[in-house]
Amino acid sequence: MFTNILNTTTGNLTAANAIICILTALVLGLMIAFTYMRSGTYTKNFIISLVLLPSLVQIIIMMVNGNLGTGVAVVGAFSLIRFRSVPGGSKEISFIFFAMAAGLATGTGYIGYGFAMTIIVCLAFYILSHSSFGEKSRTDKQLTVTIPENLDYTEIFDDLFAKYTSRVTQERVKTTNLGSMYEIRYNITLRDIALEKAFIDEIRCRNGNLPVICGRQQEIRDEL
Repeated sequence: MFTNILNTTTGNLTAANAIICILTALVLGLMIAFTYMRSGTYTKNFIISLVLLPSLVQIIIMMVNGNLGTGVAVVGAFSLIRFRSVPGGSKEISFIFFAMAAGLATGTGYIGYGFAMTIIVCLAFYILSHSSFGEKSRTDKQLTVTIPENLDYTEIFDDLFAKYTSRVTQERVKTTNLGSMYEIRYNITLRDIALEKAFIDEIRCRNGNLPVICGRQQEIRDEL
């Protein structure tokens, strides 16, 4: 099934085989781009890049097949492109490698393997991105509280945390409003999400009705 359709060297490459590989790479690029589009926000330029990248890699692999000098030159060119690109998130980088893998498969003539690999990885990504795998619990919150400078922030909310939360971590403390107030940030896990309003109301009574922000925890930048 996973046989190589290119049984000759690059110098004897037939037009039919070249066209088959290019069209296959474009189809695989479309499949990869469509899967990425279903995962959330995206830009048109990145989608176009995902469509074209497998075919571009496939063309390069065909050109350097069996030529060590050309292969070394291509590696150097890819290194220059890497340092001139904008860093992306883990998902974007993963899809770029995915598209390159599809291009490598088609460039070396393994059309069946390229299709099988693309379908399996696309299905795995779609299932994982639409499931709760890896998501944080709804009870994990980030709490930001502002208090006057005359209050001792080290223990002022300890009893409320013991009552409403199962875990609390103080992330940072900074002064605000020309040093007349403190802004304290916590990562907390609520015991019951239904008691979030009551928890905030009790904090407001404790901090003089100054701003209280309770929302989702900030995502760590997932760059590779």
